[in-house]
Amino acid sequence: MQPDTVRYYATGRRKTASARVWLIPGEGKITINGRDVHEYLRRPTLERMVTQPLRLLGLEGQFDIKATVRGGGLSGQAGAIRHGVARALLQVNPEYRPMLKQHGLLTRDAREKERKKYGRHGARRGFQYVKR
Repeated sequence: MQPDTVRYYATGRRKTASARVWLIPGEGKITINGRDVHEYLRRPTLERMVTQPLRLLGLEGQFDIKATVRGGGLSGQAGAIRHGVARALLQVNPEYRPMLKQHGLLTRDAREKERKKYGRHGARRGFQYVKR
C-alpha cells in the first residue's frame, strides 16, 4: 500500500469493546486484528453485522476494512466494528448520515454490566428473605 492511498478512520464502541476502523478503497477484504474476518469472528451472523452499513448503502466490495479491536466478547467486538464502519462512511460522504441514522448505526450502544452492590447477591438481586 502506498502512503498516498486514501484511508478513512473512525472509532467504534459497544459495551466494553473498542474498535479502531480504517476504510480503504479496495475489493471488500476484511481484516480484524491481522486475521481474516471468517477466522476471527467464526459466525456468519457476526460477519453480516460488520458489513451491515456497507450493504445498506450498496457499497459492498468497494472498501477494504482493517480493524483493531480490544475488550469485550466477539458479539460486542462485532458491534464496535460496525459502529466504526458506519462512522468512517460519514467521512467518505456526509450524505450517508440520514440512512445510517435511520437504521441506528451511528448510535453508540452504551449498555454495560451494572456493578455488584454490597449487601446484595448481584447488582440488584437481594439476599433471600425468610420471615419465620
